[in-house]
Amino acid sequence: MKHLLLSTLLSLVYASVAIAQPSEGGRLPVTDVRVLMIAAIDSPTGTAHGVLTSKDAESITRHFKATGPIQIDVSTVKRYAQAGCARLKVSFAQDGVQLPGQAAPRRNTVDFGINYCRDGQPPKSLT
Repeated sequence: MKHLLLSTLLSLVYASVAIAQPSEGGRLPVTDVRVLMIAAIDSPTGTAHGVLTSKDAESITRHFKATGPIQIDVSTVKRYAQAGCARLKVSFAQDGVQLPGQAAPRRNTVDFGINYCRDGQPPKSLT
């Protein structure tokens, strides 16, 4: 039963990736960064590019008076021996962000690394 539920959820994630059309600039509109993380793991190039389109993205954009969308780039740093698992670099960027104490709006970026598997869990081994 647990395996069936997991398979169904993964199918829904892939269906959302297949149905969504890239926006201008070739970025896939997503409401959840995990879709791009899985796409990067599955990609022969190890990369995926998207734009965040959720209510949270709208709130963040309003809060920082930003002029651009939240762009997400995911790249595979290392593929692990465990199938479907990798070390990923996830980068968020947005233009026109007005931070407190800054004289003018600017491009703001946030990067982080994560060990991630297609099933949403961390790898069992880092080899």
